[in-house]
Parts: sequence; structure tokens; C-alpha cells
Amino acid sequence: MKKLLVPIICLFCILVVLLNIDVITDKLMFFLNQTTTNTIEIKNDYYKSSNYIFISNTENFTPYGIEDILNIMYTIINSGTTNFTFYCPKEYSNCVNDMKEITKDKTLLTHLNNFVHPFNSFSSVEASISDSGEIIIKVNYLYTEEEKSKINTEVDKIINNIITDDITEDYDKIKVIHDYIINNTKYDLENSEEKKSYKAYGPLFNHVATCNGYTDLMAIFLTKMGYDNYKVATTEEASDRTEGHVWNAVNVNDEWLHLDLTWDDPVSSDGENYLYHKYFLIDTEELKTADANITSEDHIFDESIYSELKTKPE
Repeated sequence: MKKLLVPIICLFCILVVLLNIDVITDKLMFFLNQTTTNTIEIKNDYYKSSNYIFISNTENFTPYGIEDILNIMYTIINSGTTNFTFYCPKEYSNCVNDMKEITKDKTLLTHLNNFVHPFNSFSSVEASISDSGEIIIKVNYLYTEEEKSKINTEVDKIINNIITDDITEDYDKIKVIHDYIINNTKYDLENSEEKKSYKAYGPLFNHVATCNGYTDLMAIFLTKMGYDNYKVATTEEASDRTEGHVWNAVNVNDEWLHLDLTWDDPVSSDGENYLYHKYFLIDTEELKTADANITSEDHIFDESIYSELKTKPE
């Protein structure tokens, strides 16, 4: 009987292991990676080294709080990385729950997306979150390689043609690009996916854009011209709107200013084309003044996120 007992016990143990192999593997991986620091070795050409008040690049991929998770997510997206895995440390007991909440918060992810170069902006982010603390991030990027190549070639050509040697002031350089985009673009009331009006391709090649298209194209020009910039979003949560609006923020001579090409290219009732500079390189107080007589909430934004644009204290 004793001879039979040992193999029976062994067989039972093997069955237990097989039935719980996923859990055991998760626990083992979690244990093995407690001291592992993953790194992003390769960053693509559109990686931004700039750090902002709300969000920063990080070299530490072991989170110990929500701010760390946000910085990790931003760094992954900003680098153009498609797949990345990191692990929650045992000291951060609420890490898995916090990660789940963040990946469900589409508004927050949109804000993170606005700080990266348009070519590194995502169409969606997928997260596989194990209860043991393994987090696998998959990023699906908005622009195809073919689109990026065509846009880069065309933008370079335009800059070489219209930014002449006699245009030396930052204001004038940005104004030339602002006016060029508006003069060659109409607002796409149909929000045509076929014409790609929701990204830079639409205004550049099909001459139609939604606010996303205007903003992406302007951001690409600004970056190529050497200006730090990001996109600013109004969201439903911020302004009780049914949909959001987006525009540009740019750092000119150490001052962050607003730049809204959509509102400087209004849809007219008389069919005429108009070019305004009402929303061109203005600070937040000037933005509020510009909107004073308009029953729109397009420019209500979260100053705790886009902190560089915070209203200056009196």
C-alpha cells in the first residue's frame, strides 16, 4: 500500500499543477520580475524629449503610484513602441486596480495622446492586466508609414517654399504656416473618413479638415520648425459638450500660447472663405476675451493637465 501511496500523491500534485498552471506561471513571472527594470531601448524619429508639468518621460518602469503609471504610459506612446510589458511591485498594492481604471478612462488617455507628436498618437490602446501584476500594453498608432512619408515630404517642400530667408521672426514664421493651411483648407462638415480630414493627411492633400486635422498638421509644421508644442483638448467632461474640440499650444520665446486654426477658418453662411487671426498666438486671458461674446464652450480646458497654459495670477 505504501508503495502505491507515493505515486498517487505525485500524480495528485501533477494534476494540481496542471489545473493551476496559468496562476502558477503568473505568480512565478511576477516574483521573477520584481527586481527587473524594463527599458525602451529604441525610440522612433518622432519621440519628444520634452517633459511637461502634467506628464514626463521616464526611465523607471516600475510604478509606485498613479503618477508613475501615467508617466510609463506616456513614455510608451511617445517612443512609438508597439508592445511593452511592465510589472506592478508588491509594495504598490493598488497597482492593478489603478491600471484598470486608467485604461478604462478614454478621456485621460486622450489627454496623454495630445502631448506626443501626431505621428506617435494612437487610434487605440489595448491593455492586458494580470491579477498577478503583469501588464502588457499594445499601442495601435493612427498614421500609417506611407502616410507619414508622404506628409513629411510635402511639409518639407512647403516649408522650403514659403519660409523665405527674409522671414526671421517667430511670429511671422508661424503666421505664414497658419495662413497657408487655412487658405488651402475648408472645414469638413461631413467629417469624411475617406478624405482623412481627421488627421494631417486631409488638409494637406484633400484640402478638408476637422479640428483634429488642422491641429495635427499645424503640430507637424511647428515641430519641424523647432517649436515645442502639444495639442489641447476640450472634452465632454470639461464643458458639457456632446463632442470635444482640439487646438494647438506652442512655446514661443519661453511663453506658451494658443493657436486655433479651426476657429480662424470659420464656416461662413455666405459661402465666402475667411482668414482670421483672432485665435493666433494668444495667451489664456486673451483666449477668454476672444470667446467672451460667443455662446461656445470650445475653449474650456483643464488647466491642471495643460498647466503651461494656466491663467496667470493677478
